[in-house]
Amino acid sequence: MTASAAQAARFGDADALRALIGAGPLSSEWVTVDQDQVNRFADATGDHQWIHIDAERARRESPFGGPVAHGFLTLSLIPALLGKTVTLQQRMGVNYGLNRVRFMSPVLVGSLLRAKFAVESVTDVDNGGVQVVWNVTVERQGGERPVCVAEFVTRHYF
Repeated sequence: MTASAAQAARFGDADALRALIGAGPLSSEWVTVDQDQVNRFADATGDHQWIHIDAERARRESPFGGPVAHGFLTLSLIPALLGKTVTLQQRMGVNYGLNRVRFMSPVLVGSLLRAKFAVESVTDVDNGGVQVVWNVTVERQGGERPVCVAEFVTRHYF
């Protein structure tokens, strides 16, 4: 199943999420990572390393041929991309954390990224909620390898 922002997959209860275990991934829309976004992320995190914010120097000196997005910027896109890919009819949802994260290849500024979300597990938790482990693969358009893979953990209360 492929979903886009225009037709996000809709789920109204935990059983609908459980039905996704073992199913193919849901794909987000493509989003562009631009230099302004990278600069704002650098300001927010205090990570002003030149490979991110000095485009001219990055073109001259980095092994990537230009400025690259912070790995954690790429990671921070996952909740928003999930929210645009999956609509949950819930009382509340929270990000619970990450189990594993790897940054597999660089994200050059100007890249188009999308995420693919596959449900690994759905577990009952306190107060009538469920915890979902999503296997997430973030890919760059035209890239040979994913830019990031992660296990993203969310909790949902219907």
